[in-house]
Amino acid sequence: MLFDAALPPVSLRQVSEIARAAEQVGFDALWTSETQHDPFLPLALVAEHTQRMAFGTAVAIGFARSPATLAYTAWDLSQASGGRFILGLGTQIRPHIERRFGMSWPESPVGKLNEQIGAIRAFWRTWQTGERLNYRGEHYKLTLMTPFFDPGPIERPEIPIYIAGVNRGLCRLAGEVADGFHAHPYHSERYLREVVRPAIAAGLARSGRDGPVRLSITAFTVRDEAEAAFTRSQIAFYASTPSYRPVMALHGWGDAADRLGELARDRRWDEMVALIDDEMLQTYAVVAPQERLAAALKNRYGDLADRLSLYLPFGPGEDIAVWRRLAEELRG
Repeated sequence: MLFDAALPPVSLRQVSEIARAAEQVGFDALWTSETQHDPFLPLALVAEHTQRMAFGTAVAIGFARSPATLAYTAWDLSQASGGRFILGLGTQIRPHIERRFGMSWPESPVGKLNEQIGAIRAFWRTWQTGERLNYRGEHYKLTLMTPFFDPGPIERPEIPIYIAGVNRGLCRLAGEVADGFHAHPYHSERYLREVVRPAIAAGLARSGRDGPVRLSITAFTVRDEAEAAFTRSQIAFYASTPSYRPVMALHGWGDAADRLGELARDRRWDEMVALIDDEMLQTYAVVAPQERLAAALKNRYGDLADRLSLYLPFGPGEDIAVWRRLAEELRG
């Protein structure tokens, strides 16, 4: 199980220092997300200031971009880093695509993401092999690539693509076309075992591929009361999303998820947190003091995760020794 880190939402001026520190700690990869900043710009700095560590997006919002822009960016980052870049894509949910990015929401998000991945790889094949660009689907028709716009081949053209999601459709798609799957931090061990893993396996079987599809897990952790309060708020926020209802419903908490959605619509945030009781907290988060955290993480995810990172990001001012010790204990 590889141990990765999440980059906090910081200024680009801070990225180089964090990247160097992350590699010194021994993290296997550093991930960026698309929240308050662009997910790709920091990664050029990560590529420049590290030598060993992989890095990637967890995730970039695919529907906010064209396949061409994603293909060019990934190609450049992979070339600059000697093949250490991983392209992680997510769909987001309809309100964000339509009202935050100003883009259209597809009738079938799974279908469009499938096409987007196929289109990106069509660009890469054209640039690497010289074959004509000819990708035709419901959402994308791509037939023009002249030498002026062709960046040409690179040393390591097999760029891994991970996708993210919660429900079975995107899990199956990961099995059909992706190299890895970013499990949403709002999950339970049971949800991973009974929903995510079987759906990925079903996608692999449908595609006829051998795999593997790497499962990358971001875990909520609770070491003290302050982290407990924060994590309850995050669980409440994610559980209020209607499309994520199955995560609660699997454990018999569907009514609680519905209530959280009602409270979120009314912006009654404090009341939402109060609905996340201790049983829910322990179901969706690994609760353990620092000295037992590694053992608790291995107990929950040791046979599930190919890659593991914590929801709390690795950032400036952190106790490097604590992170290094955790990394060593997880590997040990």
